Amino acid sequence: MDAVNTPEQKPDWKESVFNRRTMICIFTGFASGMPLYVLFQLLPAYLRAEGVGLKEIGLFALVTFPYTWKFMWAPLMDRYIPPFLGRRRGWMLITQVALLGSIAGLGMFDPTLSIMTIAYLATAVALFSASQDIVLDAYRRELLPDQELGWGNSVHVQAYRISGLVPGALGLILADILPWSSVFMIIAGFMVVGVAMTFAVKEPITEPRAPKTLKQAITEPFHEFVTRLGWRGALLILCFMFLYKLGDNMATALSTPFYIDLGFTLTEIGVIAKASALWASVVGGILGGLWMIKLGINRALWIFGVVQVVTILGFAVLAEAGPDKVILAVVISLEYLGVGLGTAAFTAFIARSTNVAFAATQFALFTALAALPRTFVNALTGYIVDAIGWNLFFYLCALLALPGMLLLVKVAPWNDSKAE
Repeated sequence: MDAVNTPEQKPDWKESVFNRRTMICIFTGFASGMPLYVLFQLLPAYLRAEGVGLKEIGLFALVTFPYTWKFMWAPLMDRYIPPFLGRRRGWMLITQVALLGSIAGLGMFDPTLSIMTIAYLATAVALFSASQDIVLDAYRRELLPDQELGWGNSVHVQAYRISGLVPGALGLILADILPWSSVFMIIAGFMVVGVAMTFAVKEPITEPRAPKTLKQAITEPFHEFVTRLGWRGALLILCFMFLYKLGDNMATALSTPFYIDLGFTLTEIGVIAKASALWASVVGGILGGLWMIKLGINRALWIFGVVQVVTILGFAVLAEAGPDKVILAVVISLEYLGVGLGTAAFTAFIARSTNVAFAATQFALFTALAALPRTFVNALTGYIVDAIGWNLFFYLCALLALPGMLLLVKVAPWNDSKAE
């Protein structure tokens, strides 16, 4: 394991970029993102292809409630240590094996006959995925020195997004030639990547001691956060975390049904809409991480946030153009580039807002709050689209992205060097 840099050490960008920690962040991103994209890309396509309505598919966003409430059991994963592999790696293995089984089970039932059974299984996938996120986020926060938070989280986020090509591209292509049950089993097998990582890495050198009591594990992270920032500062930070990705989350909530409604085939969606994003994700991740080393997290939030708002409007252009393959490729590529940059800076901001001694619970609280719109607001997207149409829906999403940008004046001022 690489030695963690002390505050006195100021490595150049090459030392911050080319190290083993960067490679670990690639694997944490892939393992973390893959289950979520199963729920947000492969499962909606499965339900729509089998004749389930948009309203019902939109309501499936509610099964992701564990991402919103994961801070409730994060203290348990801080307090209790599995009897194998250590505190972080032990919980990684438990959640990854559970994900492998639950994802495989999604394709074993007919949506027209067993829609509630699929909903229960999808909730289980979300529960195990959110639990894996708790431990992976804590592991990454303890692994990365402060000067690498921007780069490391950028790598993690881009690997997270690229992992969507497995259920969103490969899964849809396979669905044209294989039964859905086989598709879900094959996609579930990719969780072996996370299991292999768990066995290959070591517990972080900077890992703090486990809390002595469950009460301490629950109360201390919240007390420290409010004490450090004050009530007003803490509330501003929490409001920003809720609003910054609101428009983006809504715009992509029903992306796969949107492409289907425009008239694209499943293979076209898999090859063009998903695979065309690969180069943009890689370029966005590299540039975003390197820019954050130079710019700092605050300025990255401003610049990448503006790009994020603009790329949302690309969906409105696509809605006007119809099933044009070239426009689809351009819009999705820009979305992955722009929104990916915004997510990378946002995740780095969340990591910086945590205290490493309470990484698991604080990171879980912050990311859960950021996932709140994705869980509850997204459940209404099907109704909104039915009421106003796809075009106006995407303009609304761009408008809802602006309040989070305005809060940057308070929570991440452009010229605030102290926070960096």
